[in-house]
Formats: sequence, C-alpha cells, structure tokens
Amino acid sequence: MNVAGIIAEYNPFHKGHQYQLDEVRRRTGADYIVVVMSGDFVQRGEPAIIDKYRRTRMALDGGADLVLELPVCLATSSAEYFAMGGVSLLDRLGVVDTLCFGSESGDLAALQQAAKLLSDEPELFQAELKRRLAAGVSYPRARAEALEAILGVTGTNPIPAVIPTAPNDILAVEYLKALNRTRSAMEPLAIRRQGQGYHCDALADVFSPTGGFASASAIRHALLGKPDACTFSPALTAQLPAASRTYLADAPAFLAADSLSAILNARLLQLLHDEQALSSFADLSPELAARLKQHTLDFASFSGRIQQLKTRSYTYSRISRALLHLLLGITNEDMTRIQQLRYAPYARVLGFRQSAEPLLHAIKKSMDLKLITKTADAAQLLTADRLRVLNQDFHASHLYQSLVYAASGQQMKNEYTQSVVIL
Repeated sequence: MNVAGIIAEYNPFHKGHQYQLDEVRRRTGADYIVVVMSGDFVQRGEPAIIDKYRRTRMALDGGADLVLELPVCLATSSAEYFAMGGVSLLDRLGVVDTLCFGSESGDLAALQQAAKLLSDEPELFQAELKRRLAAGVSYPRARAEALEAILGVTGTNPIPAVIPTAPNDILAVEYLKALNRTRSAMEPLAIRRQGQGYHCDALADVFSPTGGFASASAIRHALLGKPDACTFSPALTAQLPAASRTYLADAPAFLAADSLSAILNARLLQLLHDEQALSSFADLSPELAARLKQHTLDFASFSGRIQQLKTRSYTYSRISRALLHLLLGITNEDMTRIQQLRYAPYARVLGFRQSAEPLLHAIKKSMDLKLITKTADAAQLLTADRLRVLNQDFHASHLYQSLVYAASGQQMKNEYTQSVVIL
C-alpha cells in the first residue's frame, strides 16, 4: 500500500489545491492520500471562511481519501507547532510513506539545507538572530536575515537558492525540521506552487500560461465581497472546482476575522472583571498582555485590536493568533500538554471515501493512537489529558457555529450530532 500525506487548510479548496493533489498522485503513485486539515479556525488566527465539514467534502471530492482534523491548539499556532502537529499525526498513523507539501521554490535540496541549519542553530546564527531581534525586527524577518548572513559568512557550498521568506517555503522548512525531530521515515516531496503568491488578494488571470491559479486569500477576498454567496463571477468560477462552488453556495455564511469582534470585546471585559492574567494565554507575551489590558476599554473590531497592538517586533499574524488563543481559552499550559503528548493526542476522522476502507483498516492495525470516528466514544477511548484537547476542539467548533448563527440565523449540527462525512 502506497500512502501520501498532506497538511492543509483548504480555506477554501480551489484549483491550485486540485493541481497539488493530482501531482501528488502522479508523482508518488499513491493508492491513498491522507489529509490532515485545520478545523474551524486556521493558522493566521482567524475563523475559516466556511466550516470544516464542507471543506472536508471539498477535499474528498478533489481526490483526498481520508481527512483528519489537526487539533485547534496546533492549527492556530506558529508554523513550527502547525508543522509538528501535522507531521507527528501523519507519522504516527504508521502507514504514510511520503509527506507532500507546496513550496514557492520547489527546491527540496535547498530547503533541506536551510532546515538543517535552523535545526542545529549554531552559535553564529543565534548571535545574528539575537542582534536583529534586539533591533526590533520581527522574528520571521530576523530569522531569514540571520540565515542569509551566516550562509554568506561561513561560505557554505552550495549556498541555498532558498532563504525561506515566502509562506509555503517557511512551512516547508518547518515540515522538514519536524521530520528530523520525529525521526520519521516519511520521504519529503516538494511540489512547486503554481500561480499567484500566497498573500495576493486579486484573482489571477485565468488565461495566463501558468494556469492562473488564484491564492486562497484572493478567493476569500472575492467571496467576502459578494452580498450573494450563490453568485460567482466568471473569474471566480474559473478558480473553483464544481464541488467547491456547490459547497460554498450552500454555506449559510462566510466568516472572517472581524466576525470575532463582538465576542472578543466581551471576552476581554470578562477577563478584566475576573482579574485573570492575560499572559497565561498562548502567544500573549507579558508585553502584549500589558498593552492589551491597557486598551481593553478602547473597543475595536478584531482587526482593529491587532492594529492597537502591532509593532515592528510583532507581526499581524502573531497578534491575531494570540487574540484567538485568548478567545478560545488556549493557554500556555495547553501548549505544554500538547508537547507532552508528542503533538498528536488522537486521530479524529472528519471524513473519508468509501473506497478508503482498506486504508482505515491498515491504520487501525499500525497506529499508536486512538482513531476517533464517533464523538460519543471519545470519553471511553481517551485519557483525561487527551480528552481535554478534544474537548477544546469541540468548544472551538461550537463557538464557530454560534458565529454562523449570529450571521445567518441558521443552526448547524453540533459536534455531538454531526456525523463523519462519507463519500
């Protein structure tokens, strides 16, 4: 059995993702593709544009055979935690042969060289990094500059063609570091990203020679700008597989960062009233916590809160994740717990294709984790600390569903009544 694994958000699933799945199948000859996917909140620190079950259906329609949920505390964390969570889960299934990921460069050898250096962190690199951080440079930029500086100083040969600054290359390096840390036998496969850059907010030219794959950011921007979710422009239609258009049109509401504004303000007021230390929440440094407390009564939207806190040292995404962790109640203690559980406390199934039943049987025989297909069984299958992580996922999804209800008046099935998606 030949199995490939992918870590993704599919926010939403578009033709660039379809291209990646097709390339994975073509280049690996995989019998099955397993996707570890973020749930209802994503790594940028925002709600997904539509819920995880519709996105699961998109992935299965697009060629995935099995979709597992990445726990929310990892799905909404830094690239390092996000990668460790996805890689650890795929590795501990015991059946995945190849870890496949997108990359702006597509240069696996150069990415591996960068990953090795960043894993070892020699003294010269650490000194270069500290010097830049002390000057107020954000961590991602400081790391990239330190890496570039040390490669030049040491005369490393060959110098990598890739200094990881683009989002997918940064994640690719973290995946490779995670493979090393877990001593995984999975082989890495980098697939060069086609079409627009990750952050591009305009739909790609569908007639371009490269195929014009739009970024997920551009597609979300186009969807959120439409008063009627059922109406798709020709440019938008060209970027979405038919199944994705169907599930998007069926969604009761599209959510964005500012969908969180009201509940964030309410949460901050409650924490201020209870005199709870804001720095106990993941990614909220004492400095950020102090500034946030100072601005608590300066009511603002979610994005406005980020602007209140943003400095040269803290990126937009870092602050967004910190605010989301506060909102979801994800603490430093929770992050310590997930590390102690080796980043993979269980394998929760969101959906699978009926043809993948042999894969599920193989996983059950090989994995050293509990496979969760029915929420009612979780309490009997999991230890208390693992169950706490799963309950955190439930809480996040129920909060997401409350936002959908507030936006549309439509009730979604909750985590105890929603069944696994089977196609």
